[in-house]
Amino acid sequence: MLRVVAALHPVERHSERESSYRHYTTVLNLQGIEFPMILKQIKKFERLNDISINVYTIEGEKTPTVLPIQLTDLKREKHVNLLYVQDPRDNNVGHFAWIKNLSRLVSSQLSRHNGRKYFCDRCLHYFRSSEKLEAHGVDCREINNCAIRLPSEDDKWLSFKNHSRKERVPFVVYADLECTLEKTDADPTTSIYTSQHHRVFSVGYYVRCSYDDSLSAYRFRRDKDCVAWFVEELRRLAHDVKSILSGNVCMTELTQDEREIFHSATHCHICEKPFEPDDVRVRDHCHLTGRYRGPAHSNCNLNYTDSHYIPIIFHNLSGYDAHFIIKEIATAYEGHVDLLPITKEKYISFTKHVKDTAEKSDSRSDIKLRFIDSYKFLSSSLDKLASFLCRDKLKIVRSQFLQLSTENFDLLTRKGVFPYEYVDCVDKLEDTCLPPRESFYSSLTGDTVSESDYEHAANVWRRFSVRTLGEYSDLYLKTDVLLLADVFENFRDSCIASYGLDPAYYYTLPGFTWDAMLKHTRVNFELLTDIDMVMFIERGIRGGLSQCFGRYARANNKYMQSYDSSKPSSYLMYFDVNNLYGWAMCEPLPYAEFRWVEDVSNFDFSAIASDSPTGYILEVDLEYPQNIHDAHADLPFCPTRDKLPGKRQDKLLATLYDKKRYVIHYRNLQQCTRHGIRVTKIHRVLQFTQSTWLRTYIELNTKFRTLAKNDFEKNLYKLMNNAVFGKTMENVRNHVDVKLLTKWKGRCNAEALISKPNFHSRSVFSENLIAVKLRKLEVKFYKPIYVGMCILDISKVCLYEFHHEYMSPLYGDMCRIMYTDTDSLIYHIECEDVYENVKRDIVRFDTSDYAIDNAYGITLENKKVPGLMKDENNGAIMTEFVELRAKMYALRVDGKKDCKKAKGVKSNVIARTITFDDYTRCLRDEIEMTRRQSCIRSKLHEVYTVSETKIALSPYDDKRYVIPDSTDTLPWGHYRIPL
Repeated sequence: MLRVVAALHPVERHSERESSYRHYTTVLNLQGIEFPMILKQIKKFERLNDISINVYTIEGEKTPTVLPIQLTDLKREKHVNLLYVQDPRDNNVGHFAWIKNLSRLVSSQLSRHNGRKYFCDRCLHYFRSSEKLEAHGVDCREINNCAIRLPSEDDKWLSFKNHSRKERVPFVVYADLECTLEKTDADPTTSIYTSQHHRVFSVGYYVRCSYDDSLSAYRFRRDKDCVAWFVEELRRLAHDVKSILSGNVCMTELTQDEREIFHSATHCHICEKPFEPDDVRVRDHCHLTGRYRGPAHSNCNLNYTDSHYIPIIFHNLSGYDAHFIIKEIATAYEGHVDLLPITKEKYISFTKHVKDTAEKSDSRSDIKLRFIDSYKFLSSSLDKLASFLCRDKLKIVRSQFLQLSTENFDLLTRKGVFPYEYVDCVDKLEDTCLPPRESFYSSLTGDTVSESDYEHAANVWRRFSVRTLGEYSDLYLKTDVLLLADVFENFRDSCIASYGLDPAYYYTLPGFTWDAMLKHTRVNFELLTDIDMVMFIERGIRGGLSQCFGRYARANNKYMQSYDSSKPSSYLMYFDVNNLYGWAMCEPLPYAEFRWVEDVSNFDFSAIASDSPTGYILEVDLEYPQNIHDAHADLPFCPTRDKLPGKRQDKLLATLYDKKRYVIHYRNLQQCTRHGIRVTKIHRVLQFTQSTWLRTYIELNTKFRTLAKNDFEKNLYKLMNNAVFGKTMENVRNHVDVKLLTKWKGRCNAEALISKPNFHSRSVFSENLIAVKLRKLEVKFYKPIYVGMCILDISKVCLYEFHHEYMSPLYGDMCRIMYTDTDSLIYHIECEDVYENVKRDIVRFDTSDYAIDNAYGITLENKKVPGLMKDENNGAIMTEFVELRAKMYALRVDGKKDCKKAKGVKSNVIARTITFDDYTRCLRDEIEMTRRQSCIRSKLHEVYTVSETKIALSPYDDKRYVIPDSTDTLPWGHYRIPL
């Protein structure tokens, strides 16, 4: 408190003496404040004393850096900056000091420039004038609560650099485990309860060596210590791999052709850049096999090293298997574990450093066991993925069952079934016959296996002379592991052939496809070094729109059996844009030469061509005139992320309110002003160089998909395009900092981290394992976030063009949008024959999936052309539609099952327990409906089957104003909404 008093009532003499100041109890209101004061109490202290306080700390030993640990929500006239200093002798003790001049404290860590600097006390960036600081503060206070680090001028270019990832990872492990589902004491009357506790009883793994198949092998163990055995097996493998990598097989003698190619080479085979006259050219070879690889720059050759990482691959590692492994892998032997966390106990990946494999001279030379999730690359069930592969692609499965007849081998080429819930203890594994079909019931699906699946299991039991359920589980485990190995090895083969990179180096498909894109396009991104540009772009990122417009409609037309000719003819049409983001990614996108336009007073955005080499993002004030409210009521331009009155959560809303300081791509601004929206002020304009640099990569994958030889490859190349967009949208602010620790004492161990001022929370998994989450004090922006922002905005141009420049002029008031979700529009249209218009304007539509002999005489055209609209029902007649809120709707189509959606509710629960009439009753009677569903959850890395009751259907939608006694809605801001 003395530091606050010193700041509020400074003295000229003896400022270091406590006696120089009035006692804090005479000048501060401390009602309800506990001592010693902790950071959480500062907000209360601020309210009591009409004061604002920022608290900073010093992080880092080699390069101490001042960072904020608590920032005030509202800077008041009385403001104090404090420095929290941790006692070096006691981690649990800290002291506050008054920061008299923040600028002098942080100046040296940001710039050596000696001129006057005006510092932002939130992001810790500086400005050359108080006016620029004040303008910056508007955005920084709204969206930022930590220090921001940007690239330096010398480090602001981003291009492909991971050349060593062209070489195959030499060793990869594929693994799986099986569990008993022990019944727990549960009270079914409660809204949520655990019904089963999952416990591992067997683990199997397959080591795949890329250069010597004799080193590939399958091993498994079935007993209570199987996880400990598996972890020890991995340690042994790490030592074996270290021995292999430490050797150096001499290069095989070059052939005459290889020597001639080496001497005549003009480019390095590693970086693919030309040899300059002074470059040292060397012969690069594989140190594991001696194989000559090609001519290379000397530096490229030195950095082209074999991987010291061994990927350990599970399918659904993040959601399931990791929980059973993490405790043992963290504590069984020396070496820390690095996390790539989602939460304290859910991880994208984790890496175990096997400490005793490190060389004494280099502690970083240890072997790392990197656990990754194949589901993060191939997000389908293993059964489905295996079904994509031809029999001749299942080489690993075949290698482990060489003696099998073709008929018996075929039984192993599909994923089997297992009676998980029947096996509630290991004693059941001694059963000598296959359990009856009803024993294969799963509470997760609410059903048992199909008759054909059960017959398949019986066939396997009989053909493979299985004697016990335990032996059946061993075979089931082995085929799962080997199928996973074949699926991922085929994925690796396809990726290496198509992109020249091995995905086994990466954590997820978005990370892989991003590198593949950088390598193929050779684009050189300029990263933003201006903090205002970064926050400007952040404010322009808004996501895809999902919203309900009309809540119920029924079609009536001549193609329906129930057609009533006395009523107006009408259609329900479900249109979806082909590969919307793929289309947007083929448009001109920014990549370099970012600068602010100095004079924006007369800036004419309307004259800029869509394919101009220079693009712009603007910050503008927009007026939405009342005279266009009705015309735009279905799909208002310029959606915003706002909080509705009385609500805490931001939602993306399409409203008719005027917009202030709206950040928008110039093509979207051109479009909305063509339709009557007025620009009342231009605040700022960001200029950049743009081109269709991403188009070649999108078209490359489209071409690969066209030439694909099987469904596996077709699906892969589609995913590669979709995932690259996901990487452009990566939000580094959402990254979390979680440390997994096995020791209490020590500089970087649990006690020290829990004592840090930015400690958030901890989870204790066992006596010697804890996860500590820290609040991020600094965010590093080293991503070209402007790409994702522009893709999102440009994609809206396509959707809005279809509605406002085609459908609305064509049908006028007879056309009404019922629902939209990012790339789709469901319409209710009053007309004589909507299909005649589709046939006439076929250049706008992909009709390739209509029946050849369809009743409308529509030809099959424009297959998979990006940006064109496709009838999701392929000519089948949609008869009825009901929508409750975003992602909660149902529709009926002649000759098909009802399509029902309810976000957060499992598909099998929707299919079994929710009817179309439930949606209409929910809407009509304004009632909520609950359903019970089962799912798998973890608590402190113990895994359970959980049964929960949740709201499945709800009629309450606040994204638009619902007109009383009606199923119609209006966008917020519409002049007809009562005040």
